[in-house]
Amino acid sequence: MASAAYKRVLLKLSGEMLGGPQGGGIHQATIQRIASEVAEAYRLGVQMGVVIGGGNIFRGVAAASEGMDRASSDYMGMLATVMNALALQDALEREKVPTRVQSAIEMAEIAEPYIRRRAIRHLEKGRVVIFGAGTGNPYFTTDTAAALRAMEINAEILMKATKVDGIYDKDPMKHADAIKFENLKYMDVLNKGLKIMDLTAVSLCMDNQLPILSFNLEREGCIKKAVCGEKIGTIVQ
Repeated sequence: MASAAYKRVLLKLSGEMLGGPQGGGIHQATIQRIASEVAEAYRLGVQMGVVIGGGNIFRGVAAASEGMDRASSDYMGMLATVMNALALQDALEREKVPTRVQSAIEMAEIAEPYIRRRAIRHLEKGRVVIFGAGTGNPYFTTDTAAALRAMEINAEILMKATKVDGIYDKDPMKHADAIKFENLKYMDVLNKGLKIMDLTAVSLCMDNQLPILSFNLEREGCIKKAVCGEKIGTIVQ
């Protein structure tokens, strides 16, 4: 039986992934598949925190570029992440995985407020903790929220699940000659301007020596392979 290489991880999920083939909203079959992947890794005994984006429902940056007040659009994006967090919670509990949703913006009727010590206690008790509402502040992305939460819960690695199987020198969806990197240094990502996470998130990980693993969520068993330390995707350290 496979064994986990990490005791505690932070998984960053793109909101766009939840849209599935319909490209937006919440596609039930897709979110249930993701939940089953998370459950498979969880059953290895890994303590898991999850940060989820909201791009399948609302993108604050896109709305701001069209004239909406940036702070207002970012708050709307944060609310979208809470909707996704609740959807993932429901899907995980169908997989018999105990969960808690914590929100950086207080909304007592549907989620706990984010409290670091309480989050760690949930992890120690074997619950998957889903962090919603980003950092609770405008002008910060969910990538930065993922890096921040990973540091706060003392995660050993930040795992970013995307639609591509690692980090390339250019967009592999548009360029057939794109070259994949197996290993990278933090400064390589910053100097080359590689689009793995925003610069604030990468800098935060670099300052605190938190490894980043980028891999393809659409491949079966990917999260389990990642927590078992198998060689998938691209690692930044």
